[in-house]
Amino acid sequence: IKFSTPAAGFDEPFAMLHACHERVERSLALLERLTAHVVQHGADAQARDAARDVLRYFDIAAPQHHEDEERHVLPALRAQDQAALADRIAADHVAMSAAWQSLRPWLLAIGQGDASVVMPDLPRFTALYREHIALEEGSAFTRAQSVLDAAQQRAMGREMAQRRGVAT
Repeated sequence: IKFSTPAAGFDEPFAMLHACHERVERSLALLERLTAHVVQHGADAQARDAARDVLRYFDIAAPQHHEDEERHVLPALRAQDQAALADRIAADHVAMSAAWQSLRPWLLAIGQGDASVVMPDLPRFTALYREHIALEEGSAFTRAQSVLDAAQQRAMGREMAQRRGVAT
């Protein structure tokens, strides 16, 4: 999946959600490069930096993004009798969180310079995220956005910004 969303602000919350997916894809690609790098070079300085970047993204930004969806996208889907789609997205969030928790100790070890920890199932983690993004980009966001008027979308953006401590 390739996205071309420009830098987005909270005044356009769905553009912000799309932009977050671009950052997820970049983080997944970095994670894939990191695994190959560690096999060849161990937990050198470049690997440590990359591990910390991936940790920062999936520890902070990804949970915020999932909360955005759970607070705003899923209720909008349910309002359109799209409960099965909303439930699938919510279940994906649980599965992705669990997969992240299995990957996190490896990244923490790499970030500390220790390449001896066995790498977890990276393809499962990346596949979960990529399938989830395809589902949201393919239908969920368009459907949710169609039931939220401009004022509701502005309120959505303000709430997203407030939770992150960003003034709007």
